[in-house]
Amino acid sequence: MNNKKWYILVVLFLMGALFLSACGGAEEPAADDTADEPATTETTDEETMEEDTAEEEAMEEDMAEEEAVEEEAAAEEDMAEEEAVEEEAAAEEFDVSITIWADDTRAPILTELAESFQAEYGVGLVVEQVADINDQFPIAAPAGEGPDILILAHDRIGGFYASGLLAPIDLGDKADLFLPVAVDAFTYEGQLVGMPYAIENLGFFYNTDMIETPPTTWDEVIEMGGALVDSGDATYALALSGTTYDGYPLQTAFGGYVFGVNDQGYDPSDVGIDSEGMIAAGNFIQENVEAGYISSSTDWDTAHLQFETGEVPFLMAGPWALDRLREAGVPYAITTFPAAEQVGQSFLGVQGFAVNALSENVLLAQTFLTEFVATEEVMQQLASSGNRPSAFASITSDDPDIAALGESGETAVPMPAIPEMGSVWGSWGDAFTLIINGEQTAEEALTNGAAQIRDLIGGVNVNEGMVNIPGSWQAASGVCGGDWDQACAESALTDNGDGTYSATFDIPAGDYEAKVALDGLWDENYGADGVADGDNITFTVAEDGPVTFTWDSDSKILTIDTGE
Repeated sequence: MNNKKWYILVVLFLMGALFLSACGGAEEPAADDTADEPATTETTDEETMEEDTAEEEAMEEDMAEEEAVEEEAAAEEDMAEEEAVEEEAAAEEFDVSITIWADDTRAPILTELAESFQAEYGVGLVVEQVADINDQFPIAAPAGEGPDILILAHDRIGGFYASGLLAPIDLGDKADLFLPVAVDAFTYEGQLVGMPYAIENLGFFYNTDMIETPPTTWDEVIEMGGALVDSGDATYALALSGTTYDGYPLQTAFGGYVFGVNDQGYDPSDVGIDSEGMIAAGNFIQENVEAGYISSSTDWDTAHLQFETGEVPFLMAGPWALDRLREAGVPYAITTFPAAEQVGQSFLGVQGFAVNALSENVLLAQTFLTEFVATEEVMQQLASSGNRPSAFASITSDDPDIAALGESGETAVPMPAIPEMGSVWGSWGDAFTLIINGEQTAEEALTNGAAQIRDLIGGVNVNEGMVNIPGSWQAASGVCGGDWDQACAESALTDNGDGTYSATFDIPAGDYEAKVALDGLWDENYGADGVADGDNITFTVAEDGPVTFTWDSDSKILTIDTGE
């Protein structure tokens, strides 16, 4: 390591130590067959013995295969644990280490960078793969158990920064190396509170075997797709993979919006969920669901599967779907969004690194980002492994899909990063679920939804007293538009009058997770064994059918009866 880098790090580390010794620490607030019967026939003893022997051999082969699979899985798990232990052991060789929280996509990339960083700077780097960073960070950071750096989407910075959990970052003369829109997205109340590295947005995918020239308006989408439906060559013209983020390009095409904008950015006093444009989009969707041209399902996996199998010619999807679509072999191309009143706009998401304000290594973490990560070499590695356009201006992609998504992103609008956005998702999604299911008109559903959002923003909790069971089962059961929706009224339990709450839902076979959330919020929630902010509760549904949830308000324990 050259003297300049060592000098910078030593000075910053000493400054950080002096700063922390002069300041008090913060205290914690507590915060995703039955087999057919065989025919009866007569057999000889010899035939029976032969059949038994064949069956035994088949069983032995099956058992051997199962053992091989189990051994392979165990070996992979052991290898992952060994790598984690080796990484931590390597980091312990250094007097100072930085810990980064990343998801399963980014963790392997950063782990590959650890060795070169440690060798160059003499500082340890520990990369921890955390599945639910957004939920765990606000709990762990105040307790002194959080990372020094975390990877997150820009729309989370408002709430975290307002809670004192994120430290500002000064990119200095390197700020000009980033796309301005990416830097703006990570700026909150005039402070840059994250360093961007990738941008993402939806694009409009179409099946090139089914559609020769892509539509430019939503009327043409229905006209082209409807003709395929009418001829029997498609099941639907369009499948929606969600009601909010995933459907936003259609909603904005009709003039819909979430929040208005003023000189300061997004204006939380201007809620657009019940705007004329949003209602017009709701009417368009409802009319075409009733006509059989738009699927009434909004399940993400179902929509993608229908596109991959040629059941629908159009799909709104993001870069995260590219590997899946390529593996499926469906012929596709990506184009800009169709228009109605205007060209549809996707939300622009920006992924980046943020520094834990309560870390003991704030200055060292900031230096790691600005001196090591904010380089063309590292940014290229991140871009090459992530299937997303880079936020570093000099990094370009030879992937035509990434380039096409970038063109779609030219009209994208940054996801609101203001804390009030957290009050929008539930009621917005519920309103479109009611519209799609034909339970309310677009005007009724969106007017009610917007009123609920305004009440939430104003401090009025319209869900006070609700006992809900948000989890990975909600969308699969069809009761809610998405999973882990703590404010979905359709998944709420009923008060039995004796301190218990219960409800029964039809849930497809599968493995699921859930928690108990009170008042339509995450502020008070209970997990396994009734522990506040505890682990997710896991359960398995062996066969499609009714599942009964019962929660005891005294013990805080949730009982799940799957009928077994």
